[in-house]
Amino acid sequence: MTPPAPQAGPPAALHRLWRRLPAGPRRRALQAAATWLAPRPDRVPPPARAGIAVAGELLRASGLGEAARLMLAGLQALGVPTWSLPLASLPALGRTAPPPDLPDGAPLLLHANAPVLPLAARALPRTALRGRRVIGYWAWELPTLPPAWRGGGAFVHEVWTLSEFCRAALDPLLPGRVRAVPPPLAAAPPAPSALDRAAFGLPDDALVVVAAFSLASSFERKNPLAAIAAHRAAFGTRPDRLLVLKVTEPGAFPEDFRRLREAAAGADNIRIEARSLPPADHHALLRCADVVMSLHRSEGLGLVPAEAMCMARPVLATGWSGNMEYMDAHCAALVSYRLVPARDPRRVFEAPGAHWAEPDIADAARWLQRLADAPALRAELGARGRIAVLARLGLAPLRAAVASLGLVAP
Repeated sequence: MTPPAPQAGPPAALHRLWRRLPAGPRRRALQAAATWLAPRPDRVPPPARAGIAVAGELLRASGLGEAARLMLAGLQALGVPTWSLPLASLPALGRTAPPPDLPDGAPLLLHANAPVLPLAARALPRTALRGRRVIGYWAWELPTLPPAWRGGGAFVHEVWTLSEFCRAALDPLLPGRVRAVPPPLAAAPPAPSALDRAAFGLPDDALVVVAAFSLASSFERKNPLAAIAAHRAAFGTRPDRLLVLKVTEPGAFPEDFRRLREAAAGADNIRIEARSLPPADHHALLRCADVVMSLHRSEGLGLVPAEAMCMARPVLATGWSGNMEYMDAHCAALVSYRLVPARDPRRVFEAPGAHWAEPDIADAARWLQRLADAPALRAELGARGRIAVLARLGLAPLRAAVASLGLVAP
């Protein structure tokens, strides 16, 4: 006789009920619970001493993870003692143990945006928060903030951020306590592997344009359909004009990936590279490009274009938002745009009254044609871009931020 199937207990039933709720209300409920339960730092910021501990997605290929790694490299280049606290992917966090030699009083630089910061605080031991200055490192890509960010200010004494573009958006939340400290790319420039075009299956005799983006960073904001449209308008189906779409995390957002495949369908000169590549191989792919294109609607900084410029690759990009702090018309091919209300189907990159850029596809196509026909112009833009990004994303802002804490940076 077959025994009766076990009945789900109250926890399982509650879990199923929880999963039936829409993602937005679930996210807000989780944030509210974490905000209420999470430990807070000392009300008065303690004096800084000993060095700086850096916490974040140090082991993950994400924008904030790369910013955390660059901050560690920059602090070490300045001779500042550092300690690292890797966090699991946000917001799905597990408990993190502090380094056994983390001294009292060392400030904590916590790379976690305001909405998930209470969750990050819950994942950290109290010894990592109490008795030390807590600095949030935040990234936001619109000129105004959504309501979900308002509670994060209670968990930090001050905020560092990617750019002046971000600082202007964040400052109303913590007036006078937000500082632009761009990731010091010059302290840890890309180190591409030895992979060449043949290794990626790319022909030597074609003009190769690369657009690299993560689907986790908002399909609408990264705007890869504009890259496809511009390439089609510029080159049609010419086999010697190749667009490579380097996509990260396609499996996490299958509907967005389907839209991308449909937009590229029928074009033999458009390829999708969806393999997970280690950083060195990713940088090698950028180095293989004749042009790196970013027709984004908004960027807090734009790390991929900055990395490409660091390797002397000419960059074609929307001429608006945080990337304009290391780009200008002298060192990049800037695409014209118009500002439109920000609309994100995922409801992440939206805020009351927020706008972002709609790049001009025809202007981008003209730039692509011009760059394709002018190798000397590509070389000139690449050389100028490298000089600009190394000068503008150097150690000076981080050195000033460290000094503002009362720590001496040589």
